[in-house]
Amino acid sequence: MYSKRALKEPMDFQVIKDRVSSSPAFVLDADTLIDSLSGLASLRQQCGVQVLYALKALPLSSVLELAKPYVDGYSVSSLFEAQLAYEHLSGAGNIHLTTPGIRQDEWSDLKRYVTHISFNSLTQHQRFSEKDIASLSLGLRINPKQSFLDDERFDPCRRYSKLGVSIDELWQSADFEQIKGLHIHTVFSMTKYTPLLETIAKLRKYFGKELAKLEWLNLGGGYLFEQIKDHSPFVTAINKLRADYNLEVYIEPGKGIVGHAGHLVATVIDSFVSDGKTIAIMDTSINHNPEVFEYQRQPFLHEHDPKGGYSAILAGCTCLAGDVFGEYRFNKPLKLGDKLVFKDVGAYSLIKANRFNGYQLPDIYLHQDKHLKAIKQDSYQDYRRQWQAT
Repeated sequence: MYSKRALKEPMDFQVIKDRVSSSPAFVLDADTLIDSLSGLASLRQQCGVQVLYALKALPLSSVLELAKPYVDGYSVSSLFEAQLAYEHLSGAGNIHLTTPGIRQDEWSDLKRYVTHISFNSLTQHQRFSEKDIASLSLGLRINPKQSFLDDERFDPCRRYSKLGVSIDELWQSADFEQIKGLHIHTVFSMTKYTPLLETIAKLRKYFGKELAKLEWLNLGGGYLFEQIKDHSPFVTAINKLRADYNLEVYIEPGKGIVGHAGHLVATVIDSFVSDGKTIAIMDTSINHNPEVFEYQRQPFLHEHDPKGGYSAILAGCTCLAGDVFGEYRFNKPLKLGDKLVFKDVGAYSLIKANRFNGYQLPDIYLHQDKHLKAIKQDSYQDYRRQWQAT
């Protein structure tokens, strides 16, 4: 059972548009965020799985503070993420790191902030594992050599992968005897547990009772838990891992926590016809949601109606020809000043956003208990500071 708390009321996007005083604006819905976290907390109660929020999805301080009561720590991929996580946890909580790139000049600082490290390669493990790490729990990220994704841009197990030690190489290596845990991450935006169950089965086949020599197993992220209907296979698998091998089991959801909790409000600032189609220029850009361009995705639009009688191509305001969100349909023609909402862009949007062409980043609002509060505003001084060399 995946038991979420009942949302007080779904977000009223029209009210949000009326209350947002600046545009573009990123609106974080605290109630939706806490709803996702409470669902994961219910899984933890059923099987004892430890939940780590993945900072890479959105390291906004408000997210970290709202998540803190519901999670067992954070997962990080760099020194800056580790330091930010440490500050928010005040040193009390798990901070798991895995990254292909550990810098020698950052090592002394990095080990101050993390509790667990999953080295990405055997060479990385050999280079750093003997450097005064008595306080750290060391493991290895493993590549189980199982691809579950058609698009190799997302596939950690693609051919010539840079992510993790091949399971065949580790199986024959003495390094297994020197570690306390394993880390796996094989999917992206997955809405079924089949890949996870198959991966666990392969670990059992290769290592068997040797897994009992470990202290923990980190199953990574990539699963959209609230979109999975039957959680009993997950609960059963975790309970059995813990019972058979006395392992502490971790998961690292990011998008699965914050994805549905963030929305981008934008305003139409121009409209014209090009080759027979209406083009509506927004005061935002796909540079505020880069995955639109990176993966040719069309984000959900609150105002879109598939049966609407009017269509328009929504385009960003930069000089990039491909700065286009997509074509949408509306119940009435768009006009200058209309505000629109791109929904469910809480993960991997604001964290990747940039100021190409000098356009400001979205202002940030927190929506909680029907109240909307501006919590961060981008300014010229922020832009100038980024590019001021002296």
